[in-house]
Amino acid sequence: MSNAPGAWRAIEVYRVRDGQRSVAEDRAATEAPLEIRLHGRPFVMTMRTPGADPDLAAGFLLAEQVIAERADIDSIAQADDESAIDVALRGQAFTRLDARLAGRRHVAATSACGVCGRQTADALDLPIAPITAAWTMSAAIVAGLPDRLRAQQAVFDRTGGLHAAGLFTADGTLLEIAEDVGRHNAVDKIIGRMLRNGALPLSSHVLCVSGRASFELVQKALVAGIPLLVAVSAPSTMAIDLATRHGLTLAGFTRGDGFNLYAHPQRIA
Repeated sequence: MSNAPGAWRAIEVYRVRDGQRSVAEDRAATEAPLEIRLHGRPFVMTMRTPGADPDLAAGFLLAEQVIAERADIDSIAQADDESAIDVALRGQAFTRLDARLAGRRHVAATSACGVCGRQTADALDLPIAPITAAWTMSAAIVAGLPDRLRAQQAVFDRTGGLHAAGLFTADGTLLEIAEDVGRHNAVDKIIGRMLRNGALPLSSHVLCVSGRASFELVQKALVAGIPLLVAVSAPSTMAIDLATRHGLTLAGFTRGDGFNLYAHPQRIA
């Protein structure tokens, strides 16, 4: 998705340098609404950068535990104008649909919000299996992940305005990248893509994200079975607590010369 059509738009800007103003052409990252529907019924409205919308929808529904596996999805259809995407479910996911829609307030989630649709604090704490993966990763490889991710951010190079998420192997090989105005959207796009490819759980993979590590990003990684989350900036207290409870290794302030470990450091050699 990294250089998807519609991910940016040419704009005119006024540049002010040393007190002098000039007109120039620039590029801005696209932010546009996407309504995710279940069998034609509104579920959530999210603000995202267009591109890989079926992956985004699948990843979001997995994170919300509306679905648990690829087999729960019968079909995904996007509107011609790309403003909405309709997901048809099957099996137990379809059976539970009415209860899920009745218990959810249809809201507009901003590009900075990954849990805006949940109505109570208790609803934030989803039932998640603990991470038990025992493999280790070199500290030198961990420290280099943000640079490897940044080198592949094609739309960021044009706009300077997108977050990114990358899925890596334990030897530091980049498998997937997604860019979006929202970090949580980028993560949903990657996890949704892997779910649709039948590759979950991601128990031998590493997720690297630009920016900070928030509660919802840790939760999304856990639902996908990812044992290690690497962030460029700091984690929040809720992110640290959630990672600690569920066995996820959490790294933050990751730079070429090192990083901090906030939970389960045993996976870093």
